[in-house]
Amino acid sequence: ENSADLDDILQDLFGGRGGRTMRMRGGDVGYRLEIGLAEAVNGAKIPLRLADGSTVEVTIPSAVEEGRVLRLKGKGSPGIGGGPAGDALIEIQIRPHPVFERRGDDLHMALPITLGEALRGGKVTVPTLQGSVVMTIPRRATTGTVLRLKGKGVPKAAGGAGDQDVRLEIAL
Repeated sequence: ENSADLDDILQDLFGGRGGRTMRMRGGDVGYRLEIGLAEAVNGAKIPLRLADGSTVEVTIPSAVEEGRVLRLKGKGSPGIGGGPAGDALIEIQIRPHPVFERRGDDLHMALPITLGEALRGGKVTVPTLQGSVVMTIPRRATTGTVLRLKGKGVPKAAGGAGDQDVRLEIAL
């Protein structure tokens, strides 16, 4: 008798009686996507394999921050009774970079220079996430001197970009 009652309840919920069918939205599915710092700063398109085996291209916006969740509508679990699919929720994780450290809109790095470059000053090539640039080292520079490359940091929503701070380290 109890199993008949359960069948009745399930029929009421999921359809069959009186032509009613219950439509339910599918569940959201969470993913983690690990990207590099250059991809986080400049934006990118990254393929991601979903739980159903399909692959989608995820558009990473420029200046994305660690922990941000991107939503792909309709890429989650399928709906019930013809209901819409849930969403894929993609949490962004950023791998540490061997050269740069991000602090807000600015990038920071250490640049080894020779004792001669520190004493005489001169021009050195400095890496940035947009490519290398030439920077002038002032005469009598010391370890810990910070030089700023304007606009070589993380793009800002309001336009422009943060800076890249270059900390000099004299290598003996």
